[in-house]
Amino acid sequence: MTKNNLHTFHIPVMGLAYTIDSPIRVAQYGISSVVALADDDLIEKMRNFYSTKFNIPYEEITQKFHDYRAERITSYLNLVDKIVKEKFENFKTELAESKTALENFMSMLPNTSDIKKGFQNLLDDGIAFKENIQNYIETHLFPGEIDVNIMTKLDKDNFIKNEQLPIEFNDAHAALRGFAKSNLESSVVLSAGMNPRLFGYFENFKDFFPNENNELKKKIILKVSDFRSAMIQGNFLAKKGLWVSEYRIESGLNCGGHAFATDGLLLGTILEEFKQKKDQLIQSAHDLMIKALQAKNQPIPENPLDLKITVQGGVGTASEHEFLLDKYNVDSVGWGSPFLLVPEATSVDKETRNLLMNAKEDDFYLSNISPLGVPFNTLKGTTNEFLKQKRIHENKAGSSCPKKFLALSKEYDPHGICTASKKYQDIKLEELETKKDSLSTDEFEKSKIKITEKSCLCVGLANASYLENDIKIKGQAQGVVICPGPNLAYFDQEVSLKEMIQHIYQGKSVIRTERPNLFIKELKMYITYFRNEIQSVSGELTTAQLKKWTTFKSNLLDGIEYYKNLFESTSVFKGDIDQLDSCKSELVGIKIPVSELV
Repeated sequence: MTKNNLHTFHIPVMGLAYTIDSPIRVAQYGISSVVALADDDLIEKMRNFYSTKFNIPYEEITQKFHDYRAERITSYLNLVDKIVKEKFENFKTELAESKTALENFMSMLPNTSDIKKGFQNLLDDGIAFKENIQNYIETHLFPGEIDVNIMTKLDKDNFIKNEQLPIEFNDAHAALRGFAKSNLESSVVLSAGMNPRLFGYFENFKDFFPNENNELKKKIILKVSDFRSAMIQGNFLAKKGLWVSEYRIESGLNCGGHAFATDGLLLGTILEEFKQKKDQLIQSAHDLMIKALQAKNQPIPENPLDLKITVQGGVGTASEHEFLLDKYNVDSVGWGSPFLLVPEATSVDKETRNLLMNAKEDDFYLSNISPLGVPFNTLKGTTNEFLKQKRIHENKAGSSCPKKFLALSKEYDPHGICTASKKYQDIKLEELETKKDSLSTDEFEKSKIKITEKSCLCVGLANASYLENDIKIKGQAQGVVICPGPNLAYFDQEVSLKEMIQHIYQGKSVIRTERPNLFIKELKMYITYFRNEIQSVSGELTTAQLKKWTTFKSNLLDGIEYYKNLFESTSVFKGDIDQLDSCKSELVGIKIPVSELV
């Protein structure tokens, strides 16, 4: 039976904790969401919490278990699956027995939904209502997907004492195995680029290959920021007989969490390229996959399997949502950060939610706090920032690093060490002290900030769930790290799930302030990013650097021209053309340094 998606939006992964239990909260309504698999410690604690809540027997999987990380993940995902199925069955019964419940549910569906129209016809008909409605519910409703996220680069080597464990015990490999062995029939979202070794590991699990009926029990979603990377990664997997079922396009800068900037390619131009070349993407991967499956003596689909294109990052109004669906033929639009203000959908402690509600545009910024060395969207005023600064002030900079998921630097330790840890920062600060006399006061202070600004994301991104659910937090106080996209500046109130969904579909707005449209906002962020890149460069300029900047600026100017034509052709953004002109003037005014290599 083909599943018809009830909704045209999904909730992407947020942090470690914020969507850790979102499927339990929203999947019964047909809403798909994504669980982060990075922190097996948080996952195990949440399994304990929900087992207790739903009276399900629980036995702890301690770190003494041989394959504890994968087993914890499998067990938690199976528990989530079980709870979601039970909640969905109860919800179906409620809909069949209560017209009020049914009408309330219908008010949360898009007006374009055939299922909504079907329900309305049954209500209007009224004859043998209960029997007909039960049949209709059984054949048309499905719970939302329980998808999972793996950041491909978080694939730390693991050791027992000084002996390195085999590669399959690396963090991302173990997380993949945990998902692969679970009962879920859903997708793994791979983010943060290509990891060839991890991609190869998929071949060990038959659920990722098509069966005799051309079905995939488990699917692969790639989060990408441009068409070229989609084509490269998709074809790489296809050569192994693996199909990418969805390309999830995310704005390079106008997003939550880590920001992977493009070479000045803007979201609209990227979506246009995917729309124009989708068939090429499908055919290329299909041809390569067939060859690989033949070599493996696996079932071979005659026709290409389904491929979805979805988009996320900075979407904030019903008109933008609809525009993306209609103009670019995307299958779904991701709404992330706004759901941080929906207690029914995400796991956020009260203090952090209040901070988010009261935050203004200037409070959201692109920081250097991530130990991964990738720009990271965050918010001023978090408890983590306060505690980190207090330690710096007391000359105790750095984290105790209890979890070590980001202990990826091999600079001082072959086992890996995190750049946010006290151990790493002590070494770096000592090294800096020896150079003090050769540096100006300003240079010294800047270098010191560069070392100490890193935050313990492993603990900070997990703490919100512990605080919300009164789960004891052990160890050094890290507070909460929150990583919303800048779009959240325009949402300033806690809202119910129903209110947020009606905001997405029917334009019953929950935004109180004026906001730039998603394309303009991203463009302005790219111009700021470009200016900062040029201003912050030190030392000799390389030809490669100058070439990169020239390409970046050229792509931005092309993007502005594309938007001019786009805005002129639609009533949705017509009033924003003047902003494009001022953005263009600002960009033209940013001069790329001229190389002295004449």
